[in-house]
Amino acid sequence: MKFLLVAVNAKYIHSNPAIRSLRAYSCMRKPEWERHIELAEYTINQPFDQILADICARRPDAVGFSCYIWNWEEVRELIVELAKILPQTDIWLGGPEVSYDPEEILNRYPSVTGIMAGEGEETFFDLMGMYLARMEGDGAPVCLEQIPGLICRRDREKQEGKGILCTGSRQLTDISRLPFFYETDGLEAFEDRILYYESSRGCPYRCSYCLSSIDKTVRFRDQELVKKELQFFLDKEVPQVKFVDRTFNCNHGHAMEIWRYILEHDNGKTNFHFEIAGDILTEEELELLGRMRPGLIQLEVGVQSTNVQTLDAIRRPVEWGRLRRNVERLLAGENIHIHLDLIAGLPYEDFESFGHSFDDVYACRPHQLQLGFLKVLKGSMMQEEAEKYGIAYMDRPPYEVLFTKWLSFEEVCLLKQVEEMVELYYNSAQFVHTLPELEKHFPSAFGMYRSLAEYYKEQGFWLKSPSRAYRYQVLFAFAVKTDPERESLYRQLLTLDMYLRENLKSRPAFALPLAGTKEERERRIRFYQSELERPDILAGYVKQGCDSRQLERMTHIERFTLPVWDGKLLEGAQEGEWWLLFDYQERNPLNAQARIVPLDL
Repeated sequence: MKFLLVAVNAKYIHSNPAIRSLRAYSCMRKPEWERHIELAEYTINQPFDQILADICARRPDAVGFSCYIWNWEEVRELIVELAKILPQTDIWLGGPEVSYDPEEILNRYPSVTGIMAGEGEETFFDLMGMYLARMEGDGAPVCLEQIPGLICRRDREKQEGKGILCTGSRQLTDISRLPFFYETDGLEAFEDRILYYESSRGCPYRCSYCLSSIDKTVRFRDQELVKKELQFFLDKEVPQVKFVDRTFNCNHGHAMEIWRYILEHDNGKTNFHFEIAGDILTEEELELLGRMRPGLIQLEVGVQSTNVQTLDAIRRPVEWGRLRRNVERLLAGENIHIHLDLIAGLPYEDFESFGHSFDDVYACRPHQLQLGFLKVLKGSMMQEEAEKYGIAYMDRPPYEVLFTKWLSFEEVCLLKQVEEMVELYYNSAQFVHTLPELEKHFPSAFGMYRSLAEYYKEQGFWLKSPSRAYRYQVLFAFAVKTDPERESLYRQLLTLDMYLRENLKSRPAFALPLAGTKEERERRIRFYQSELERPDILAGYVKQGCDSRQLERMTHIERFTLPVWDGKLLEGAQEGEWWLLFDYQERNPLNAQARIVPLDL
């Protein structure tokens, strides 16, 4: 007997912990079952025919699909075609996308045998036991009715009719009993992929747009187990571990213990990602976080809105003032990558109000600002209240908002264009010096990104998006059009930003022209020769045995007429001459920018 567990991920770099946890738990309790349970992972970007052919080639007796909003379109097409090719194969579904309307799904897709609702480890174990008992013919009285957590067609073997059977809910799993599948599966299966880790399940909050609001029970994995498993990641020097805990710091003691362990056992390479509530951070937590190595952790903080009426409506108790102060303090430490989230389309948030929320969050200057859109998920309180708030949303996944009482469809479309500009220009971290200066020309940051989106539309860039390198030129053209008096400043700011990221082989078109004098060239040569004789700024290169020509190729020296790298110096500065060295061997661990050193040439 072969039971194939299938995941269709959004991207190749993603992995699916759910199907691995199902197999690991069953094989922990019954090691002899390992040969009967097989895993298959694909992506939604793979050709449909290729995925279907691979599943069928494995000839499973039963298939289980892990279903989410990002893969449901693909999965439901697969189950229809799979049933034609392998009509004797049982098809099971599980995951959040199918757990809240299982009977409707069974009625719509007659090829589906049943659905495992809620947490699946125990349910899958019992289901696997039933299949193997039947295969072995040992007379074990195992049938579907005896397995909690199922919504399925009545047991074929018992011939009890065609009705739908609901076996009742199952008790929540003790997550400390779940095995650590990374150790059993081996890290080879996760090469070039994000490693997800779970130290808790559930969430204490009741945000109406989130499925976690349905179950407020929070369960924590035994801390000694967590430490042992984190040490496994540290010993293996994995690049990143992403905690999937819904609100990692909802329990102060739990968060402190783990953060303290990570700090004390830092290997200098591994990064840990956490989703937290920023407004409940304590002084003790802030102090500990302030001691982390730059790049050791990154924090994602859901703000969603700064409109008090909106926050009340979605049952999200956020103290924005305290959250802002905590985030600003963390950012001031320059050691933690901070990611802040906003959601457009929430109740009582119109276009102007969202602009205010955007400006509030943007003023914190997080490393990343994610502008997302409300998704009305099945089973969420927001789905129940959608009519009340006049929220229209797509019938197909990801069930994204179309319009609300306060936000028109046209405004939603404009916000999507703003989102794209924020992603390309702010979140890319390529324009960290140019954007703050350009913002000064606009009444608000939100206004600037809206104007930039409109410029993209005028130029036809929505039809053919500019390449990463050409975006500098586009921003230069936009800046000069809107603020022509400061053209020279924008040339230099963009030159600085571009050289901070890349050691260019050719100068950008917008850069100030080189003087091209013999004297200028001699200045550069003298600097590199002096570094060879008396290593100082470039001592690392010299230790590696680099000669002066190699030093010149591996770094860059640029002349500026304004001190654009220092906002304080730039304020009110008169044109002069400044030289800046870009060292690409030493990069900032948070944004990958080259080290810059002012030179006296």
